[in-house]
Amino acid sequence: MKRQEHVTPVGPSRRSARIRPLRSRIPGHVLGLFTVTLIASVTLWPVYNSRAFIVLVLTAYALGALIAVCGARFRWPAWVVLLVTVAGFMLVGVPLAIPGRAVDGIWPTGAGLVDLTVASALSWKQLVTIVLPVGSYQALLVPALILVLASTVIGLSTALRGRRPELAVLAPTAYFVCAIALGPAADFFPVLTGLGYFAAGLVWVMWMRRTGPSTSRGQLTARTVLNATALIIAAVSIASLAAVAVPAAAERDVLRTRMQPPFDPQDYASPLSEFRSYLKPGRVDTALLEVEGLPEGGRLRLATLDSYDGVVYSVGSPEAGSPSASFTRFPYRLDQGLVAGQQTTITVTVDGYTGVWVPGTGQLEQIDFSGATATARSDSFYYNDASGSAAVVSGLQRGDRYRSQSVTPVADADLSDLRPGSAVQPPIDVFPDGLPQALDSYVGGEDPPGVKLQAILDALAADGYLSHGVAAGEPPSRSGHGSDRISQLFTDLPMLGDQEQYAVAAALMARQIGFPARVVVGFDPTAGGTGTVTVTGADASAWIEVQDSTGAWVTIDPTPAARDIPADQPDEPTTVARPQSVLPPPVIDTPQQSDPQPAERIREDPAAPVNLFLAFLLAAAPIVGWSLLALLLLLSPALIIITAKARRRRLRRSRATPLDRISGGWDEFADAAVDNGLPASAASTRRELAHVVGGASALALAVVVDRAVFAPEPVPAADADSVWRDVDELRRFLSAGKNRWNRVRALLSLRTFNGYAGRRAMKEAAGS
Repeated sequence: MKRQEHVTPVGPSRRSARIRPLRSRIPGHVLGLFTVTLIASVTLWPVYNSRAFIVLVLTAYALGALIAVCGARFRWPAWVVLLVTVAGFMLVGVPLAIPGRAVDGIWPTGAGLVDLTVASALSWKQLVTIVLPVGSYQALLVPALILVLASTVIGLSTALRGRRPELAVLAPTAYFVCAIALGPAADFFPVLTGLGYFAAGLVWVMWMRRTGPSTSRGQLTARTVLNATALIIAAVSIASLAAVAVPAAAERDVLRTRMQPPFDPQDYASPLSEFRSYLKPGRVDTALLEVEGLPEGGRLRLATLDSYDGVVYSVGSPEAGSPSASFTRFPYRLDQGLVAGQQTTITVTVDGYTGVWVPGTGQLEQIDFSGATATARSDSFYYNDASGSAAVVSGLQRGDRYRSQSVTPVADADLSDLRPGSAVQPPIDVFPDGLPQALDSYVGGEDPPGVKLQAILDALAADGYLSHGVAAGEPPSRSGHGSDRISQLFTDLPMLGDQEQYAVAAALMARQIGFPARVVVGFDPTAGGTGTVTVTGADASAWIEVQDSTGAWVTIDPTPAARDIPADQPDEPTTVARPQSVLPPPVIDTPQQSDPQPAERIREDPAAPVNLFLAFLLAAAPIVGWSLLALLLLLSPALIIITAKARRRRLRRSRATPLDRISGGWDEFADAAVDNGLPASAASTRRELAHVVGGASALALAVVVDRAVFAPEPVPAADADSVWRDVDELRRFLSAGKNRWNRVRALLSLRTFNGYAGRRAMKEAAGS
């Protein structure tokens, strides 16, 4: 069939329609964008959890909406909108995001503007390396202000002024994605926020289609609502199936889990290794700290140790993901309402103490540094809430002063009633020789765990003697707590050691009987109360904490009371079981071993440098994979529609008889005309539809199909192939001259699935 020249299709012109006035579209766009922005802001709520964040979101959105509306009404160029946005950010940024730098909480100060400018670039990293929630701490509200203000101005300007207002939904979507990336690793109602955002965004886009740039662009008909509902149902179904097929095996992978904190406890010697240094003759009587408000019998903790490698007890495990090794910036306050213990407020003045570890009394709630170094110490302060350990990277020095509020852990309790808790700790692969045999002799096999724990403490108190080995007249007592030193503790007669050895031995045996246990290094002053307590080197101590079934950590002091040490070994062997293997030769007391200097951590040789390109590929692979999966889920409704149309076209083209293939070809052409928006109906004949499409080719195709349908003789197969070639040409003709957006709309149109083809088939069967 010879193709005729192009004829302009008949139908109403979309561009000639009356343009809707701007003022009639402003309220709907403002409300639609506000709804999706509010839902996206819910994802950031666990980060701030403060009324200041709510005020910021509402104020920033109102300011951004005002700028965007004024820009649209007065036709400001893009650079003017940008300048006004920056000016508005500088005007409201200090009172909203850094209220401590605002005069009367309203007017920005010069220092506040400097902090606002610096925080615009640096606060992003600080936000993902700090304990949550952060409230209005320092300048950490600045990222939220930037995200809300920028997404509002860009989104509303696009909706009011853009040729494709539907693209406005991309701005709040970017804000939503950034909020997820900056948020916590634990999900915060992900299904509700995700579905809520999707539904609100879809309703907003449907409203855009109804209102315009022009009255004839589209009407919100029942078919449109049904189509949108079908898309939502398809997306939710596929997402649900994906969630069942690929369940989440871990927390969300967000920026907070990817950031390497600036403070790594593995870079510092274990504070337990420095224990004997406090007891040197030149330091034992030195004033280290002045403490006000320490409760009677209270202790000061430096660090909590929960990892043992046979050489040293340390803070956290060197393996990635150890909870006790992850130190983050500390916000203005932590809620410790679920921790059992006593509320304690102390004021500490540093005298002779130096080091990175910050003395405290329990689970920290708030800390305020004062004096000339307050800002420097506050900016370098890091905290681990899992272990209750705090550190200052710059180190504490003489003259530093701070006030801390905390919840002191549970004191000694009736241990026989304790049951082991469920805390996960780094595994211990090395147990000292002699410890398992001593444990077997201390406890009964059928006793409850609490009774076993009490028996261990009673045995250590009965068999052990306290000796630091540094004062004149004290029996030799080697420092250290490695595997060989703990073995010596159980094999020497009498059993000699101090808090360093007894705490490690008790923690290891508590771990053996099932209790989560950790060693705490700190100071145990002999006095307390409302007055000022002077802490000296003689107050250095170590104790253990075990977790019970309620999740509380119980403080236990396993060190035997000071008493006279027998000069001679007892004639009869003690009840401690001896190891069956041959004992190692006695350790020669070299000057290095007797020196109470801190033992250095044994580190393995650094691994060979990793290829940077390979490391980048390995890091990017999971991100790209999950992004592609998310993109596939988002595009799944469109893919379903395209696949259904392709299958329908293939079935029509492969029908059994030539006549059926010709009829199928005409149906395909008619569906293409309907999808491209031409006013066709089931009552139209083939020639009427051809006239609507326009052009001689469409009319010729209608004639050929009518002749084949009503011809008395069979139709040759070649005619069917010729009809389908003409159908392919006409489908391309229908798409010619259209922009990309209209071609996509025709490809995804659902108009031909509403029964039109079935009614047309019934009409043809009736002989029209």
